[in-house]
Amino acid sequence: MLGGMTSRDPQAARLARLAGLIADETRAACLLALLDGRAWTASELARHAGVAASTLSEHLGKLVAGGLLAEERQGRHRYVRLADARVAQLVEELAAQVAPPDAGARPRSLRESSAGSAMARGRTCYDHLAGRLGIVVTDAMTTRLLLSQDAGFALTDAGLAWFDAVGIGLDRKSRRPLVRGCLDWTERRPHLAGVAGAALCRHALEVGWCVRIGSERAVKVTALGERALGELLGIESSALK
Repeated sequence: MLGGMTSRDPQAARLARLAGLIADETRAACLLALLDGRAWTASELARHAGVAASTLSEHLGKLVAGGLLAEERQGRHRYVRLADARVAQLVEELAAQVAPPDAGARPRSLRESSAGSAMARGRTCYDHLAGRLGIVVTDAMTTRLLLSQDAGFALTDAGLAWFDAVGIGLDRKSRRPLVRGCLDWTERRPHLAGVAGAALCRHALEVGWCVRIGSERAVKVTALGERALGELLGIESSALK
């Protein structure tokens, strides 16, 4: 209303509270770590974030109360994970808006440099493949007309048949989108996510096409995976290095 007080949008207040939850380096570090899709104990996250367990506990309480994390207790241990795929998407896409790793300060050690390179080469983003590996797979599926990116992401009929032929089941009844694009924070391009992206990642890890490396969410393609991705998607081994 002009010339007087205007009523505030309640959505603005909720958005501000959400932004406030993420606007802390320790909490941001926890959210990024949990993008590996696994549950972490509070002590593991405290070590990862470099803070005392008591400090970390306070941060986790805020993230759980804010709906960004879910928690469960087993005996003396408290486990936390991202609340759902929507939170993972939010964190990954926010990370894509900040400067890429090579645009700021240099890595402090060879170990840090190696870890960063491994994450950029291939990693999991919550429950699907990301990094250069995720982009290469997405591009190969698009080139083979298994995936359409004309108006958002969509599996073609050939793509649906491909998943069936490979033996990767797709949960058509899931409330999640069958496919969607997720903005990759290192490549700055969308990679395959959604039910299909999660199913492909799960299959790749279960059959040994990919293995997790290190304590982060980095993955690497095995020799078996190179052969499989070459035969099924025409991906050159050099593109997976």
